[in-house]
Amino acid sequence: MKKLIITLTLSLLVGVISVSAQCCDSNTAAKSNTTKVDSDNQNNNAVKAYYFHRTYRCATCTAVENVSKSYIKDTYGNKVPFQSINIENDASKSLVKKYKITGQALLIVKGEKVVNLTNDAFLNVRTKPEKLKAKIKTTIDSLK
Repeated sequence: MKKLIITLTLSLLVGVISVSAQCCDSNTAAKSNTTKVDSDNQNNNAVKAYYFHRTYRCATCTAVENVSKSYIKDTYGNKVPFQSINIENDASKSLVKKYKITGQALLIVKGEKVVNLTNDAFLNVRTKPEKLKAKIKTTIDSLK
């Protein structure tokens, strides 16, 4: 009986981990929090927010977009544009290549500076959205 319970528990754990991994692949080539990008952006001094996603999204993926978009709009109005980009669309290929995106990603960009908030977003959006909002604010304010 004990072996059965252990086997079922392990099976459930593996299932939960595999479902989570399939849904929210937040791997981007930019593993560090801040990276440099192509120099064609260096004349652009505007702070921008990008949320890269796939066509199919889980509740957490959708929440990252909704919370980030509404917070940035409410806090900065039109001064910080927010763009949601489906990485599976052909029209987005140049930005996906430029920022080396491979999955869901939340980036704050100014010129050559890119701050990757993906990990903070996925860790906090559902349980501590105020923490995510604070991270977005400090990031944007530091780039202004």
